[in-house]
Amino acid sequence: MKALVIGATGATGKDLVHQLLNDKEFDEVNIFVRKPVDIQDEKLKVHIVNFEKPEEWKNMVNGDVAFSCLGTTLKDAGSKEAQKKVDFDYQYEFAKAARENNVEDYILVSAYGANPQSKIFYSKMKGELEEAVKQLHFNKITIFKPGMLERTNSERTGEVLGSRIIKFANKLGLLESQKPLPTDILAKAMIKSSKIKSNGYSSIKLGNIFCFAEKTNE
Repeated sequence: MKALVIGATGATGKDLVHQLLNDKEFDEVNIFVRKPVDIQDEKLKVHIVNFEKPEEWKNMVNGDVAFSCLGTTLKDAGSKEAQKKVDFDYQYEFAKAARENNVEDYILVSAYGANPQSKIFYSKMKGELEEAVKQLHFNKITIFKPGMLERTNSERTGEVLGSRIIKFANKLGLLESQKPLPTDILAKAMIKSSKIKSNGYSSIKLGNIFCFAEKTNE
């Protein structure tokens, strides 16, 4: 299979690309990034693109399955407008290009609580992206809705502290549905979802991602 990935330099994206490159069912992995990456592999095709100009790269979004795990934080982006450009505009243009090039399988990482009617900016933005992607009518769409992600060597102080608190609560039998999700487990579930032969829309939330990653083992 030929995989297409946007968001390859983020924590989830790095795990995803690593696993795809080591998966014998994928013979080519195409990543779309803004600058060169420090990865060497004969299966890897790196496309350095300007996401502001989809007309320059949209024809390259051609393959069997597209994975979208691009995202930023409000702090890193600097403003809501800048964050929406990354978390909505760039991802939607990638999805639209994939659909126009007849990619049949689209896998999107969204977020727990995503809702286009939400009064919370982040949740509303994620919900709007989900709805926009669904309206493209891919043959198969799988949307993952994780809660807190557990990133290896994360430098996000609030995220690390929050993860520790929830893990402590988990040991007491509390907040089980909000168990921090390691990005490598999320990546594993995404890849496994691409190997399931089905049609239509699927949404996989929180703790169900753990079950999905395990139950779909080949």
